[in-house]
Amino acid sequence: MVSKNTELMATAMKFAQARLSPPTYEQIAAEAALATPASYFEAVNAEYRARRDTLVRRLNAIAGVFCPTPRGAFYAVAQLPVDDAETFCRWMLEEFSHEGATVMMAPAAGFYAKRSLGKRQVRLAYVLKQSDLERAMDALERGLAAYPGRTA
Repeated sequence: MVSKNTELMATAMKFAQARLSPPTYEQIAAEAALATPASYFEAVNAEYRARRDTLVRRLNAIAGVFCPTPRGAFYAVAQLPVDDAETFCRWMLEEFSHEGATVMMAPAAGFYAKRSLGKRQVRLAYVLKQSDLERAMDALERGLAAYPGRTA
């Protein structure tokens, strides 16, 4: 930032200096995190691997769906047999339910520099318990079967 206004520059410098180091509470939390035993992370990693495997297995079992196995994220991107993923995601939220539930997904086009690359893809996080992921995949499978813009 460039300015001849000394008051503006002094105020900007205060904000810049305040952001140079993490606040005290975050430092205390980080220190506690460093003391967490490795066994905790092993259990968490195993749980997320199981959730990932459940999601990917169920997605790939649905006709016309392709989902590669993620390697280091807690979400997966799946290619769906739909005309437009954004329209499908909206339809799932607004017009579809299976046993009183639906699935919230993010259209993947927004994660690409060239939006057309993700036109038929969705991003799903596997942050739910495995039993809830199973229910979500049941709803997604039924939703895909009922969707008017299905392509396969």
